[in-house]
Amino acid sequence: MHILIAPNAFKNSLTAGEVSLAVQKGLEKSNLSCTTECFPVGDGGDGTAELILKKFKGKRVEVEVHDPLGRKINASFGLIDMGKTAVIESADASGIRLLKLSELNPLNATSVGTGQLILAALDKGVSGIILCLGGSATVDGGAGMLAALGVRFIDEAGKLLLPHPEALSRLAGIDISRIDARISLCNITVLCDVDTYLLGLDGSAAVFGPQKGAKDADIPKLEKILQTISDLTYKETKRHMDKVKHGGAAGGLAAALYAFCNAELVAGAKQFLELTDFQQSLQKCNLVITGEGSLDKQTLQGKAPFAVSVMAKQCGIPVVGIAGRVPLECHAELNKQFDVLQCIIHEPSDLSDAIANTEANLIRTGTLLGNLISLSKNK
Repeated sequence: MHILIAPNAFKNSLTAGEVSLAVQKGLEKSNLSCTTECFPVGDGGDGTAELILKKFKGKRVEVEVHDPLGRKINASFGLIDMGKTAVIESADASGIRLLKLSELNPLNATSVGTGQLILAALDKGVSGIILCLGGSATVDGGAGMLAALGVRFIDEAGKLLLPHPEALSRLAGIDISRIDARISLCNITVLCDVDTYLLGLDGSAAVFGPQKGAKDADIPKLEKILQTISDLTYKETKRHMDKVKHGGAAGGLAAALYAFCNAELVAGAKQFLELTDFQQSLQKCNLVITGEGSLDKQTLQGKAPFAVSVMAKQCGIPVVGIAGRVPLECHAELNKQFDVLQCIIHEPSDLSDAIANTEANLIRTGTLLGNLISLSKNK
């Protein structure tokens, strides 16, 4: 029996690679006689760029950029395809992981660092960019990124505004005359980990603002700013930021890339699996084990475990989904997509303990699954 271990990262705990190795270790401790392959997957969120670089044996380029609060930090991007394509992860420069909990405030956070990474990649002469979105600290509609590329945001008096929402509450115009011309010659593919639109009750500010530190009173402010950016963008580019699927990813950064950089927005997990030739490994296995921190309704919105299960089902291969959290009453589609849904938590615990014990719980779950499969094979 050959088992393909293809998990996403477990948020705030282990990378996808670490998760796959823990499950593999558990299977090896079980009574099951099997071979395994670890194939950690990403959906555009944290760690996706690193997985792509490892797959293609790319190299990293270090760059000094500004973090979401404007402080200088060291970040990096990758080069693959003989240096023709850059792989950028927005979270490296604009990520929530760069800030302390007390610093989270999307009204003051900007995506300028992501724009600086794009500029650095253009300086290397790339003709293509794969941009992984997810884990951002921002809800600035991509204004910071655009400012780094030369776009100017101005108030009614023609005064230049800083590219963060607090200042952009006075936004009256957008000047694209100085945008870096090289961006129009570059093919940009954006891997999005959500299919959220920019605006509305299911939009970027309402859904993800609170996760990034926005208070209840901040959400209408952010929504109004995003609406203004969207309206003014249409006047300049004739592109609707608010009507493009995935546009709400990374606080509207995806929508800005679409409108100003002619970027293609794609479902990150599906694109990752195609890019890394997941199908080739899938065809060699008898069982797939996938998972992430939580398997729930959001999983069905194109998250990595869902994309893995769809491909496996198309090949007639059974799929086991594992997670730190599995709802007591699962969505019908979850039960349809996964042959088995297994929570890795084996005893009552709070979130901090669960995160601290993720590796041990994954090893134990791998052993449990192996032993159960072994029992069924021996019947």
